Amino acid sequence: MKRTRIHREGRTLICGTAFLLFIINVPMYLYFPHWIFGITLSLTALLLIFVTYFFRNPVRVLEIDDPDFIIAPADGRVVVVEPTEENEYFHERKLQVSIFMSPFNVHANWYPIEGTILVSEHQKGHHKGAWLPKSSTENERSLVVIETPSKMQIAVRQVAGAMARRIVTYAKPGHQAHRNTHLGFIKLGSRVDMYLPLNTEMFVDVGEAVRGNETIIGRLQNDPTINTNEEV
Repeated sequence: MKRTRIHREGRTLICGTAFLLFIINVPMYLYFPHWIFGITLSLTALLLIFVTYFFRNPVRVLEIDDPDFIIAPADGRVVVVEPTEENEYFHERKLQVSIFMSPFNVHANWYPIEGTILVSEHQKGHHKGAWLPKSSTENERSLVVIETPSKMQIAVRQVAGAMARRIVTYAKPGHQAHRNTHLGFIKLGSRVDMYLPLNTEMFVDVGEAVRGNETIIGRLQNDPTINTNEEV
């Protein structure tokens, strides 16, 4: 049976929300009719349940032998699988894979592959809808670049959305990225982009639902002459 915990990013907020709702409900109980107190108590209880639910942290352990498999870094739905120009780090054409997270998805982010972290940087920006194509380059975002043991590089970009106002990134340059380990956390609706070699063999298509640290997204090809995505 899989276990679910509360993510550390939400513990302070959940406690603060519970205290605030207690402060609201005490005078409602003392000075207002019981039916008004009942409505207030129900609404505030639902709010507390949602906040707690949002910060759930399921325990997921993936055992996989092939180091070239790329695992979904986040829960959500695939909204982009296409070649694109990546101009912030690689400055060349890469295969972009984007996963959109609704407020009801788990918002912890995992490392999609093992290797050495070369870059981890945060950039300020707008807070447009995370489903919009320009959100990848115009919204607040964090970029993490990982080099695999076979010297291939992939980039993971956490993108803030219209509701998400804070991106947390645990990755540090020079540290190791390990499977089954959190890369970071994004609060409320948002998206995660990956930039992969063009010849990456893909196992998902646009519209598919994926689960972080469970769904295999694709597989890196160490032979640069192999192009498995000519028609992507």
